[in-house]
Amino acid sequence: MLKPVLEVVSYTGFIVVAYRFMMEAFTRHENRRTFLEKRFDLALVPAAAAICYPFLLNAFHAIVGTQAVRRPPLAIAEATFILFVAFGVPFLGIALACRPTSNPGSRRLAYASVVSPTLYVLLGVVQTMIKSPIPDEVVWCAIWLAIAIWSQSARDPVAAAVPAVGGWRVVHGVTAAVLSLFVVFHLINHLFGLIGPDAHAAVMKIGRVVYRSALGEPLLVATMLFQIGTGLFLAWRWSAAAHDFQRTYQVASGAYLSAYILGHMNSVFVYARSFLGIPTDWNFATGAPTGLIRDAWNIRLLPHYALGAFFVLSHLASGLRVVLIAHGVDQRNADRLWGVCVAMSAIVAAAIIAGMTGVRVGALAS
Repeated sequence: MLKPVLEVVSYTGFIVVAYRFMMEAFTRHENRRTFLEKRFDLALVPAAAAICYPFLLNAFHAIVGTQAVRRPPLAIAEATFILFVAFGVPFLGIALACRPTSNPGSRRLAYASVVSPTLYVLLGVVQTMIKSPIPDEVVWCAIWLAIAIWSQSARDPVAAAVPAVGGWRVVHGVTAAVLSLFVVFHLINHLFGLIGPDAHAAVMKIGRVVYRSALGEPLLVATMLFQIGTGLFLAWRWSAAAHDFQRTYQVASGAYLSAYILGHMNSVFVYARSFLGIPTDWNFATGAPTGLIRDAWNIRLLPHYALGAFFVLSHLASGLRVVLIAHGVDQRNADRLWGVCVAMSAIVAAAIIAGMTGVRVGALAS
């Protein structure tokens, strides 16, 4: 038990040093204490949280280990708390993005931190493909230090203008409605993992008749790329000004999905099919044979998948809320429906992750 604790302490120390370096860099850059007091009260918290993210996963793995042995209750509680904090990084970003006093740079930094879990997976895949000798954590810290410095380099605008998105929002929404058919099938397919890998494979085989066809796959890829492009465009424009919580959540979840889809397509089409030449089946998704929980690399897939399922459903619910309000539905009723949909999204995401980590419906029934 002592070794995991020492590793957690070392990770914490590294995080503190990185954060102090970041603050000192800003101090040298501006060299004005009043400026720091005005703008850096909470502005750098999203970057600090994002920097902490991989070290939280490392600390979780240090406690859980690679062997399926019974852990003391205290160790289980520590690991659960650390994973809970790691999941909290994106939601901290959403909360900070809601601040009406933030300048666009700080707000965009907060939105960027929401993408941390899926961006860390993308970084890891790219690092593996290029055979980088530099640890992922080092590259990750360098990236976020650069993003943080960039976010504070722009001057405060005189006034935050209302973003003009034209008809792109409508086109993006209509395309998302069409893609929701694939999304719903894909999530249902993963829910069959609660029965077992064979059930998942049987459902996936049926779906691949359509989305792996000569016409279906290129059309699906093109539509996904369009969603990524329009989603990032809309997120950038909307992030220029402060919004209420529902709008902020919609922008943040859309930013996460844009990065998630891009990373997922890279993992499937480039890494698995071209680089490794392996099938993208249940074993690929769950990181077999070690699984998602007890592998030092695969643990990053757990928040990546869970938040992907959660955000895609709740993002669709956010779009539905906007449509309902635009068509005369009382906003309070629309907000209540949105809240119910978000709660259901969390349940579905938890069920999918349970199946991917070995939970089976038959085992629960017995």
